[in-house]
Amino acid sequence: QVQLVESGGGLVQPGGSLRLSCAASDIIISLYTMHWYRQAPGKQRELVAAITSGHNTNYADSVKGRFTISRDNAKSTVYLQMNSLKPEDTAAYYCNAVWKGSYWGQGTQVTVSS
Repeated sequence: QVQLVESGGGLVQPGGSLRLSCAASDIIISLYTMHWYRQAPGKQRELVAAITSGHNTNYADSVKGRFTISRDNAKSTVYLQMNSLKPEDTAAYYCNAVWKGSYWGQGTQVTVSS
């Protein structure tokens, strides 16, 4: 059974950093385009960052220059390094794997507040 398990969320002050991880099981993530999405209360889920099997990356305009997506296929893990965090980055963050099918994790909460 395919599982995506996110971790690394928490409470951080504005300007701080967090590193999210998404550990995958029962899929060969090297074949998948991996995404990070986020959803804030009362808002639609939005794409934050994506990384293809060829390591090409794409970012939402709101996080460009602050967030970095990366992958370690040997560890079946995808990361989201988040720097210079802002209160508007507060949301539940979800990992998504897409190839011949689409899989989602359960999410990890990120709260940016002083």
